[in-house]
Amino acid sequence: MPVTELNHVNLRTPYETMLVLKDFYCNIVGLKVGPREGFASCGFWLYIGDRHVMHLAEYRGEGQPLTNVLTTIDHISFTCTDMPAMEAHLKAHHVNYTVRDLPVLNVQQINFKDPVGNGVELFFNMQVTSASQ
Repeated sequence: MPVTELNHVNLRTPYETMLVLKDFYCNIVGLKVGPREGFASCGFWLYIGDRHVMHLAEYRGEGQPLTNVLTTIDHISFTCTDMPAMEAHLKAHHVNYTVRDLPVLNVQQINFKDPVGNGVELFFNMQVTSASQ
């Protein structure tokens, strides 16, 4: 019974914050709203291609959810292409970010926070180039 892949991430939040997160993950990260059938609660499923990878669900419990506590989830990571275009996109939307080089893995990462403080990592596989003459 091996685990074969991550199915999705679910963020549960009050309705108004859920709308802000939907816009952020669609307009900034590049996910798309797609089908979410069979649920009576408010929410959105966000897709990469034909796969839902993030669920946004309205918090409907007793009282307000705790939003000022540490959790064990540090960030959500998305594999991306075209790092220069993504950096230009983030700058155009005034998103503060940092870049991290990981030469041992031949990757670069762009890291930033979503509107409620969740870490977002954009993971870019770098092309290996050789100087051939």
